[in-house]
Parts: sequence; structure tokens; C-alpha cells
Amino acid sequence: MSLQYVPDLIYDAGKTRYEELVISLTSTMKDLNKGNILEIISTEPGLKEKLPSWCRIQTHLLLERKDFGESSYYYIEKR
Repeated sequence: MSLQYVPDLIYDAGKTRYEELVISLTSTMKDLNKGNILEIISTEPGLKEKLPSWCRIQTHLLLERKDFGESSYYYIEKR
């Protein structure tokens, strides 16, 4: 698998539910610099619909989502 984006930080969320994940993500994004890319790896199916809204509300840019089997890879740029 070749990645188009080179993440500055990789966050393996596993099966963490959205409600719990956003608390951790908010804290994690605060530690990143503007323009840094966070890769999130998740097997939580609900994240596919909810994460784009969270990014818009937080003013971060969801660059891409890639699905491989049960796992989804999300690339978010801190704004």
C-alpha cells in the first residue's frame, strides 16, 4: 500500500466508538502544528459518516479516507 499523505502522527483507534474518539482527537490535534497530518486507523463503521462533520466543526481538513478490509484510514490536516 502506497500512501499519498505522509502523516506526522498515527493514531490507531481500533474499535473505539466515535463519542470516545472525539475527546482523544481534540486533545491530540491540539498537540499538532498547523499543517501537520494525522492518520487515524479505525474499525468503527460509524466513523465514516461522523468524522467529516467533526473535521468541519473543528476547522480541520479531512484529506482522504481509504478502506482496506475492516479498517479505514483517515488523513486529517490540522488547520
